[in-house]
Amino acid sequence: MGVDKRTKNGDVIYDVAIIGGGASGLAAAITAARAGARCCIVEADVEAGLGILATGNGRCNISNARLAPRHFLHEDAARAMFGAHAERDIADFFERLGLMLAEEGEGRLYPVTRRAESVRDVLLNACSRLGVDILTCATVSHAAPCTSPSGYWDLTLSVPAAALSFKQGRDAKARVRNARKALAVAERTERTLHARRVIIAVGGRSASTCEVFRLAHLNEIPVLCPIACEIDSNAPGATRHALALEHLDGLRVEGALSLMREGAVIASEAGEVLFRPYGISGIAALNLSRRIEPGDIIELDLFPSLGQADMTELLRSRASSIGSCCGDASWFDGLVARPLASLLCAMLNDSADPMAHAATLLHHLRFRVHGTTEHAQAHIHRGGIPLSSVNLETCGIVSFHDGTSPSGLFACGEALDMDADCGGYNLAWAWASGMRAGLCASKGTSC
Repeated sequence: MGVDKRTKNGDVIYDVAIIGGGASGLAAAITAARAGARCCIVEADVEAGLGILATGNGRCNISNARLAPRHFLHEDAARAMFGAHAERDIADFFERLGLMLAEEGEGRLYPVTRRAESVRDVLLNACSRLGVDILTCATVSHAAPCTSPSGYWDLTLSVPAAALSFKQGRDAKARVRNARKALAVAERTERTLHARRVIIAVGGRSASTCEVFRLAHLNEIPVLCPIACEIDSNAPGATRHALALEHLDGLRVEGALSLMREGAVIASEAGEVLFRPYGISGIAALNLSRRIEPGDIIELDLFPSLGQADMTELLRSRASSIGSCCGDASWFDGLVARPLASLLCAMLNDSADPMAHAATLLHHLRFRVHGTTEHAQAHIHRGGIPLSSVNLETCGIVSFHDGTSPSGLFACGEALDMDADCGGYNLAWAWASGMRAGLCASKGTSC
């Protein structure tokens, strides 16, 4: 552990203070503490690591076995951060914590328990073993930078004036809800924290923190959101009845999505598609949401392994076996789900060649994009601290907003302007950048 030095007032001077106790902040704290630094996490929520519990639908897609830079917003930055052995480095980090990993399709890595709380638990356990202090319900309201390499940062924190009082509830979720309600109305006071180095790891809402630390900031927008869209009114067979998606709400299908702009395919994704009244969601749609613009067309191919001619022949053979379609949704039973079959039948009305038309719809069901939606549940945000302000070799901040250079200031995770596809890539960025920031901060290397 770092030497327990104190100010003249008797306050502890931490080697490293981490602002934010999410994925990247916990990785930074553990890495710095392992290197011998005395660390403190300053977390605004009632507990650290709560955001991890919502990742991967509660299973926590912790990383990916193949961290290809093409999945990231800034490919060169991802390449610089991950290097040649990032997959192994992240796996080693968690193996040292006692977490066993398991791989699923497309290289997605999960805890073997398939439970996100397992990830959070091993991270918090490691912090406890390494003597990392975690100060919750605290936000930084002022930061005075150190004036020399031997100095330290003075951080003014806003904290509850007294311990929160609330009912524990019948389970962990109820306890957190009750604690957050108590925090929202708690009287607050100030305290000071001192640290030689500071790591900003506040996640995807970093505007206020950047203002406190006088850092450049890019407006944050939610990404990896469901897509608001409707059946393309210009598609053959589209009718007022067919345009409504409410009767498909909750239907999940496997298929391939193609994003089209001005007639050209600019991106494609395969996987699960979830129909909602406002449009589509699911992993494939979420990945495309990072690239869409209003007015784009998305085509859903329900049978990507079959060509158009093969699909038409399959339908004609089906008709010879069970009879012609005749606009009855039950004709598609065993091929597509009944709610989707009803939509197809509505679009096949008065078709001169229903089998060829049905084959086209099964390969090219077209949606016109309005934009993203459900932003409150966004998986990740784009924006934050611009990468031009950061030395990616160290995660050290190289300039304040006014162009002057700070000393001992770092940033990692979603606080930086980086986002990526679903599949473990965003958490991989959090772990890798947090580990790098923690190691370099523990050594005092920022630029």
